[in-house]
Amino acid sequence: MHTNFVDELRWRGMIHDVTPGTEEQLKKEMTAAYVGIDPTADSLHIGHLVSIMMLKHFQLAGHKPIALVGGATGMIGDPSGKSQERNLLDEPTLRHNQDCIKNQLAKFLDFETEVPNKAELVNNYDWMKEYSFLAFIRDIGKHLTVNYMMSKDSVKKRLAADSGSGMSFTEFTYQLVQGFDFLHLYQQKNCKLQMGGSDQWGNITTGTELIRRKLGNDQEAFALTCPLITKADGGKFGKTESGNVWLDPAKTSPYAFYQFWLNCSDEDAEKYIKIFTLLDHDSITQLTEAHRQAPHLRQLQKTLAKEVTVMVHSADDLQMAEEASQILFGKGTTEVLHKMDENTLLTVFEGVPTSHVGLSELEQETDITEFLAGTINIFASKSEVRRSLKENSVSINKEKVTEASTIGKKDLLQGKYILVQKGKKTYHLVIAN
Repeated sequence: MHTNFVDELRWRGMIHDVTPGTEEQLKKEMTAAYVGIDPTADSLHIGHLVSIMMLKHFQLAGHKPIALVGGATGMIGDPSGKSQERNLLDEPTLRHNQDCIKNQLAKFLDFETEVPNKAELVNNYDWMKEYSFLAFIRDIGKHLTVNYMMSKDSVKKRLAADSGSGMSFTEFTYQLVQGFDFLHLYQQKNCKLQMGGSDQWGNITTGTELIRRKLGNDQEAFALTCPLITKADGGKFGKTESGNVWLDPAKTSPYAFYQFWLNCSDEDAEKYIKIFTLLDHDSITQLTEAHRQAPHLRQLQKTLAKEVTVMVHSADDLQMAEEASQILFGKGTTEVLHKMDENTLLTVFEGVPTSHVGLSELEQETDITEFLAGTINIFASKSEVRRSLKENSVSINKEKVTEASTIGKKDLLQGKYILVQKGKKTYHLVIAN
């Protein structure tokens, strides 16, 4: 158990702003804190991981974490860091997304055991859906001036933007709705702290201000934000050429997830290993020093990829990702290839040339030379196939083949694929339809 939550986050580089008195409050008693999560998809992505790790450390330090799924705010759209309004979602979609998100959060937070600080999941749609517009502007809107709301960075940036689209009243009121969430949780759950990314500071402090103005100056509420994660090369964290890196294995395979962390730069890996793993200070210090002595071994990246993959997926998924990673470097085996699920197989060999054959063409065993130079034309001629076979440089599904070999349904991976390899590095994927 951590002795001091703020100290723990501080050495990990996870504190951007914190209101005065926050540390004293956390030392005084078990405290509830919440983080808001946008439910616009049915999976979290690694951009959410910082907030989740904050809640994880919070629970480990003996405090109570609350994950707030923004069902109501998801119907509006937060202007912070956005250049335009987002699409609005209907309730069945939001409920589905909420269930999926809770399942993912359960890998990090204890929702089940009857400990005093067990985690809770709440949805602000539940307390906003019956609130009438007139009641809201009477009860909440009167406590904050337009001047106060206009002073927030998220509002100023949108109003100053040259997009011409301006900012709708809906988005302008977002901070009021988020502020009301804090007020509601403060009153109903004794939740005294809200945490989030540094771009949320304005919205979070609107909540602390609303609590004071509505309930009295003696009421204490606190805010803590972490820096927005950046990459050393200036690129956006968590984005790849194919889009977000999701926690859902159906959206981002564990192999692709593992590769994302493995391919971090040295500078980023030093920062990320503090933020995205639970390794302690001494372990990380020793690992970082060892990495600096021999950066070519990429110990930081390997440890980071291993720790995060096991935490988000499982030890079995890590093993598959590690084995799949070896395949392109010539160390993989036929056994590994056969164990691989379709998603991983396609991710590993993304971008290699492909050919299509009819399943019916594989009903009968086909001579290897005919198959490679006739059926799929990977080789320019049969004589080239024979020459390569004599040189022992052709593999089917990672097994060397000879002129006597045949190809048929027995060779299909996942009932659909055949991997042909010429030499050490030239691959071709045959897809049977």
